[in-house]
Amino acid sequence: MAFNDCPDDAPLRSAWAEFCDRLKQAGDQAFKDYNPATPLQRADAFRYLTQNLGQAFDLAYETKDPKYPALHMFSSPACKLGGDCADYIYIQAWIDGASTYRISGNRGTAPFFNIAVQGQRPDMLPAGYAPLHDPFGDTPETNMAGHQLETNCDGSFELYVGGKQRGPNWLPTTPDSRKLFLRQGFDKWDEIPATMRIERIGMTTPRPMPLPADMIRAMGWAGNFMTGVMRDWPDWSFAHGGVNEHNPNTFPAEANTADDQKRGRAVANMHWQIGADEALIVEFAAHEGLWMLTNMGAFMCSMDFLYRPVSYTPSRTAVDADGKIRMVLSHDDPGYHNWLDTQGFTHGHLTYRHMLAGKPVPLSTQLVKRAALAEALPKASMRVTPAQRSALLKARFEGIRQRYAL
Repeated sequence: MAFNDCPDDAPLRSAWAEFCDRLKQAGDQAFKDYNPATPLQRADAFRYLTQNLGQAFDLAYETKDPKYPALHMFSSPACKLGGDCADYIYIQAWIDGASTYRISGNRGTAPFFNIAVQGQRPDMLPAGYAPLHDPFGDTPETNMAGHQLETNCDGSFELYVGGKQRGPNWLPTTPDSRKLFLRQGFDKWDEIPATMRIERIGMTTPRPMPLPADMIRAMGWAGNFMTGVMRDWPDWSFAHGGVNEHNPNTFPAEANTADDQKRGRAVANMHWQIGADEALIVEFAAHEGLWMLTNMGAFMCSMDFLYRPVSYTPSRTAVDADGKIRMVLSHDDPGYHNWLDTQGFTHGHLTYRHMLAGKPVPLSTQLVKRAALAEALPKASMRVTPAQRSALLKARFEGIRQRYAL
């Protein structure tokens, strides 16, 4: 048996060759101007590319059939997708508006819990530009927050999606519904993630085996995904997300859109640049609610949150006597509790998220010389010894491993 013995050989080979060509084009984006020409950040770009290559066909085929749904965790310590928050767990499931689905499991103890039904991606947004690459960019149709989900005393629950309403734990769908987006947001290291399963009601036959046409479609989708992953980050945020590339180290005014409200959170992003002898102080008032800071690389994917202090939430943050929180973003450990590690990157992004009670607050910044930190910070700002830093990193390591069952 050889090539052309099957009538589908030529279309399959052509589709695969096109995917490989698009993957090569995606790799060329590692050298874009937004990614600094340093060994660490060039390597990180290809790590980002290969991590998403590893899940491209999970999204494009393995979980794609809405008649045989699956919950897919698309971001983790080993796979980052642009804009991911280090203290979230992100899960999605492809669905359709004609079926009824049941999600069952245990709610866990994450303070923030949100399940959203999302509709079609528009070709253009009302503001006149294209949305982010798939699987982002969908229109939120409806959602259920953690406080709305009714659970048993042990945390177990059943939630129905689509079809006729079945009790209080139900989310309606429309003919345009195509995806579920599930987010969990954590604060303390001992919080337990939800365990969930999904099934389509009435599923009685095995999933069909893929035909050549199915794989050709999957190759096309995966090619779009890989080029979008490398094309849109961080370009989309500079062009449409309120981030000023010409004014680094400053947070823009926070804008909470109607879609953000449906997702249950507010977001503000900052592009930072700091030299080898500099540090950036990020200051804001301690405030009500669950807020999060995540340090990210040039492609706006979270840094190594399993091993490094690159994210903070209220329970893990020291507050100064004046009620202010002061984060220190620097290349090496400054000896202050609230250290945001850069991983040695010269450029990156810092994202602030706010959820649940209260309101988001303004964030101010101050770029100082690394050697002048003690003069710029209050004398009583909490310091840590090397042994204490090791203990904080160990707590982080164990907490993240518990969240992801590593």
